[in-house]
Amino acid sequence: MKRDFSQRFGFLVNDVAKQYGEQFDRLARERIGLSRAQCRVLGALAMHGDEAALSQVELAQRLDLSAMAVGGLCDRLEAAGWIRRQPGEADRRVREVRLAASAEKALDAALGIGDGLQARVLSRFSAAEKTQLLTLLTKAREGLMALAPDARGAAR
Repeated sequence: MKRDFSQRFGFLVNDVAKQYGEQFDRLARERIGLSRAQCRVLGALAMHGDEAALSQVELAQRLDLSAMAVGGLCDRLEAAGWIRRQPGEADRRVREVRLAASAEKALDAALGIGDGLQARVLSRFSAAEKTQLLTLLTKAREGLMALAPDARGAAR
C-alpha cells in the first residue's frame, strides 16, 4: 500500500530544510567557495561572538556534528584564513576557535546568498504570509523545545 506523507508536518519541515540546504550549498560553493557546512561553522562562531573562544567540542555540540567532522571543517577553514585556532589557556589539549577578521566578508556573502534564496523561495507569499510563516515556525520550535528534557531529565 502506497502512503502519502507530503502533508505531514515532520515530512514537510525536513523536506523543505533538505531542499533549501542543497540550494544554499550549491550557491555558496559557486559564489564564495564555501560549503553550507563551512558557512554553518562561521555562522555559529559569529553568533557566539568574540568575547570568548569556542572549543571545537562546543562547536560540534552547537552544530550537532561529530568532533571529527568539525575538526575537518576547521582544518579547511583555518587553511583558507577564515578562522584561527589556538590551544586553550586552561587545557592545552583543547583547541579554541575564533573567527578571523577576513571571515566577515564571507559571512556577509553567505547572508546575502541566504537572503536571495529566501526571497526566491518565498516569492509566491504575500508579506503577511511571510510574517505568519515565520511566526508559526517559531511557535512550532518553542513547542518542540518545551518537550526537550531540562537538566533534571524532566520535560519543560
